[in-house]
Amino acid sequence: MLDLAIKGELLNACKKYAEQRLATATQAMHHAQQAANEEGKSSAGDKYETGRAMAQIERDKAAQQAQEALKLKQALDHLDGLHHHQKVTTGSVVATAHYNFYIAIGAGKMTVSGLDFIVVGPGSPLGKSLMGLTVNDAFTFNNQHHKILQVL
Repeated sequence: MLDLAIKGELLNACKKYAEQRLATATQAMHHAQQAANEEGKSSAGDKYETGRAMAQIERDKAAQQAQEALKLKQALDHLDGLHHHQKVTTGSVVATAHYNFYIAIGAGKMTVSGLDFIVVGPGSPLGKSLMGLTVNDAFTFNNQHHKILQVL
């Protein structure tokens, strides 16, 4: 059985994940901007414009990724790692015989305290199917039927 302390550890791991994504996107944005600034005028004017345009596209992609990472961070800031839930909701930890889930953000598989968790957003198909369920309720994941053993 999982204890309530795992929720705080999962929340912290998700925050680190979001911060890492934000830092990576910010760094990529900075590098793309530098590349655009350093693109020198050559005798072939079209080559200069193409190089700047490509760098601008890369910068815009990185800016969008940074914005998405910031949204993840903001969503996590609203979660409480200490509250015990009776029904599955955003911030819940769900245990089954085969999988452990954390309903927070779409981060995929994470290992915390030696345990594997599938971290999903509440708006994902799996997240939506889990929302509102309680202990002993059943759901389908990976074409397998699962029974909820614990909700934190």
